[in-house]
Amino acid sequence: MTIELTKGDITEMCVDVIVNAANSSLLGGGGVDGAIHRKGGKAILEECTAIRNRQGGCPTGEAVYTTAGNLPARYVIHTVGPVWNNGKSNEAALLASCYRNSLRIADSLGAKTVAFPNISTGIYGYPKQEAAQVAVQTVRDYQNTDTAVEKVFFVCLDEENYRIYDQLLNRTK
Repeated sequence: MTIELTKGDITEMCVDVIVNAANSSLLGGGGVDGAIHRKGGKAILEECTAIRNRQGGCPTGEAVYTTAGNLPARYVIHTVGPVWNNGKSNEAALLASCYRNSLRIADSLGAKTVAFPNISTGIYGYPKQEAAQVAVQTVRDYQNTDTAVEKVFFVCLDEENYRIYDQLLNRTK
């Protein structure tokens, strides 16, 4: 599995799986979650509603998947990142679980390519540097498993996240 960094809009990624930084309701919100629901269309919301009705939402650190609707992907994996509480609420383990569970679902779907946003660094307030370290380390650890995923993209909308990921990925190749 290779890891690539790109700057841009995750909703434009032509991959098998786009990962959504969702909230526990799965009904859309702001940031990347809102963008994915808007561009993906009603099919995503309908499937998220069915999941919510079946299991009552999605707990922090867990993940579920739906169709990608109008997005240029096959699936959307919705994962709920932790809200930052100064590192006092097991945030790093929960964030790592988001990446691991998303990759496990991608594997179960036979996905070869997966695009991740910067989970929990928006309204959830996770410090960008620390979140990137968890993301990169968790994906690198997953490289050592028997995975069907061939390529993981970290997709950064803003320059600050892009610089952080670029430094982490190039410093520790």
